[in-house]
Amino acid sequence: MGNNGSCSEPNVGSQFLPEERAEVDRVFGALSEKSSSSTSPRSFSLKALKSHIGEALPPEMVIRLYDGMRRVDVTGQAKGPSGSVSREQFTVAMSHLLKGNSKEKSLMILKMVSATGGPVKAREIQKFTEDLVGSVAHVLTHRQELRGWTQKKAPGPPPRARVLAAQLFSEMKLADGKKLLGPQHLDCDCDPAVIEDWVYRVHLVPTFLSVVIHRGFLLQSSLDLATLVPQREVDRGQEFESVLDVLSVIYVNSHLPRERQHRWHLLFSSKLHGHSFAQLCGRIPRQGPCVLLLEDCDGHVFGGFASCSWAIKPQFQGDDRCFLFSISPRMAVHTCTGYNDHYMYLNQGQQTIPNGLGMGGQHNYFGLWIDVDFGKGHSKAKPTCTTYNSPQLSAQEDFRFEKMEVWAVGDAPETEPAASKKSVLDSNPEAQVVLLISGHTRHSDGLRQVPDQE
Repeated sequence: MGNNGSCSEPNVGSQFLPEERAEVDRVFGALSEKSSSSTSPRSFSLKALKSHIGEALPPEMVIRLYDGMRRVDVTGQAKGPSGSVSREQFTVAMSHLLKGNSKEKSLMILKMVSATGGPVKAREIQKFTEDLVGSVAHVLTHRQELRGWTQKKAPGPPPRARVLAAQLFSEMKLADGKKLLGPQHLDCDCDPAVIEDWVYRVHLVPTFLSVVIHRGFLLQSSLDLATLVPQREVDRGQEFESVLDVLSVIYVNSHLPRERQHRWHLLFSSKLHGHSFAQLCGRIPRQGPCVLLLEDCDGHVFGGFASCSWAIKPQFQGDDRCFLFSISPRMAVHTCTGYNDHYMYLNQGQQTIPNGLGMGGQHNYFGLWIDVDFGKGHSKAKPTCTTYNSPQLSAQEDFRFEKMEVWAVGDAPETEPAASKKSVLDSNPEAQVVLLISGHTRHSDGLRQVPDQE
């Protein structure tokens, strides 16, 4: 690979603003002071790094960071990793991890994985990804920055950290464009170009690296967690534990429109508001874009993003920003295909068309369906949903569920104008004629204002 893996960059400190460079120097000073007398006063040891970070990061990530830093070749002539981390190595590593482009970040990942700087096995990147995702959950919990969410272990294997890591890893593409799907690919070589492409396309990877560095070292420079971890809001006096942990929320939230990523407010929970379709219909309309999710009786967790306010009506609604997703047993997001516009559907009280909540597909064959007989639903996809290209989301095609949640995302919509005082008959002259022929009268006449002519 020659010098392609070198992090030699004499003016790398110029990527930092003056106040950022001062903070990096301050952290290095604290680290070098913790080092033993056997270490150069212009460097620090692994022991010093462990002492400085404490329990903010898992031990395996601290070791990875240390190895990555001491493998930085600031001269372009190093024969191997240094015995400790110098100021120059620390500055270059922090610059690449925090301010670098995809190539610079990918080179640091390689150094955190392997001493050679050359191609590494896919299974080594897989393990690094698991360590990275686990470290994000760990440091956010340690720094008490979960913003109201929990970091609990999901019941049954595999834990959510491993599920999210598997999703991120599955996005890596080999040089021939093929994804690393299945254990047969774990012995494939991943060269720097493959890892650089992965870092460029899968934005959660560099974001997670930034979180680990910022919150692990407790840097004061700006790191906006608001769009990574949304503020969780539940009405006052209500105790509620979501089926989502913080990693699941981060994954779903990363696919929402940016202006919707900072706040999730609970609108409906079957645990708090009852197993009632009427309650659901009474709580979610006119509340702006929503994330709905449920856990079926087999433990599969899945749902959808509704890009517009729900409205109870016998027509499809929404737009191509809607999507379906799964969280367990695997994480995935399924976006619109353009085949049809059957994005959202919510209806009740009809005799001839389905009553329930649906997303994607068609009547009686939805990608996700919640029946008016609350607690029942279906996810039909043979082979995939026409609207979202999603597979069957539930364990069984026709499923039962106990837990359902709906969260409004982003700022609450402005108060909508009061409902029209028109009768439905005002806009349906044929229905008026039928009513008169049958000998019935309009009992609301005389009690309402005469509707404006449109």
